[in-house]
Amino acid sequence: MSNFNGDNQEPDPEDLRRIWEEMLKQGFDPEALAAAGGFDGSEESLRKLFENIKGAFLIPTPPNDGSGVNWHAAATKAKDIAKVGSQSLDEATRKLVNDSYGIANLWLNEATDISETTVEPKILTRQLWVDDALPLFRVLAEPVADRMNRTLGDAIQSQLPEEMAESLKGASDIMRSAGAMMFAMQIGQALGQLSKEALTGTEIGLPIYVEQRPAFVLQNLNDFVKSLELGPDEDQAFIYLMLRELAHIRLFKHSKWLREKVVAQIREYAAGITFDTSAMEQLSEEFDPQNPAELQQALESGAFLAGRSESQQVALDIIETNLALIEGWVDAVTSEAAKRLPKGEAIREAVRRRRATGGPAEQTFQSLVGLELRPKRMREASALWVAISESVGKEKRDSLWDHPDFLPTAKDIDSPEKFVAKVKNDLGVGDAMDQAIRDLLGDV
Repeated sequence: MSNFNGDNQEPDPEDLRRIWEEMLKQGFDPEALAAAGGFDGSEESLRKLFENIKGAFLIPTPPNDGSGVNWHAAATKAKDIAKVGSQSLDEATRKLVNDSYGIANLWLNEATDISETTVEPKILTRQLWVDDALPLFRVLAEPVADRMNRTLGDAIQSQLPEEMAESLKGASDIMRSAGAMMFAMQIGQALGQLSKEALTGTEIGLPIYVEQRPAFVLQNLNDFVKSLELGPDEDQAFIYLMLRELAHIRLFKHSKWLREKVVAQIREYAAGITFDTSAMEQLSEEFDPQNPAELQQALESGAFLAGRSESQQVALDIIETNLALIEGWVDAVTSEAAKRLPKGEAIREAVRRRRATGGPAEQTFQSLVGLELRPKRMREASALWVAISESVGKEKRDSLWDHPDFLPTAKDIDSPEKFVAKVKNDLGVGDAMDQAIRDLLGDV
């Protein structure tokens, strides 16, 4: 029960927090909230009620920047998770990374014409990975968070009794603040878990650094290599993983438009996401207070997302195609560069299996926009890049990344032989007169 008794006692913040959380789980009860917050019907008590809710539920943050997520809370949650089981950096492993890095850069020069990076790799702890990945997650998540918070605020506002609707018309802002906290906890949970799994700075499919700097989460890298049980051949796994990271970095440094283009596509798609309010209401009716994980699972699984429109599905297919082309190129180039490694193919398959069972990239896009990255699609894209390289050489293959209009489409991944033929034909095209003659002869 509330400690507020109608005298001069201040409302108990813990009571407000408890009631608020129960309302989010089981349905909005304005009378219980008003009683706990000391609302007596006056305008002044209404103002105090809103202030008390804010103070009871939201942890202190820097000045509000209008974001749909309490990023301070998200970072705190993620770092708390990252700290569990975190170990200090191993100097022997650090040296192995540095040695492998140099070898990988040399070998990549033979597999791609895209010039090497001379930037030193950044060695990360799990907590540092959270710090450095947070800006990218913020850019990707804010459109989803903003729409979800608005939907939450509008849904709860619509449940207000008619006689209280006018006096509590500002309540939706408070609801959105609570939604920002809920979403922050979801993002924090996801980031914290990913910090235990991410091996490199490009593990989620995009570089976490705008400046395209290679990075390695040393503890996770070492744990993954140990799990392969390669014994004295562990150095081969380090070289292979260096090759993958450096291939990513070279690609994004070469195609300076690529990172921002994919980010913009994801944000544009996310801004159009709609939420199924009936699913929210159903969960509220069936929610078991003894099983709070149910709500978290619903948020993370995308259970509240409404069905996609035809245009949204097209947009999502384009995003998946671009991510598959990136991963496919990296896979093809890395495999070519790693041909000196006796265990290279075995390590490649281990990396593929890891992605197929839900690696960091798969988890990230599933939780943010409901996109399921298909391992089969990435293998098909890799096969396309290999076919292009075998047909016209690595220089022409890599030049396709010079401009987004040159890249293969989803149809090209489905029919690689047609795209390869087109690329070969383009190589044979001279000036306009030669093309006109070929066209004329082709009609005879």
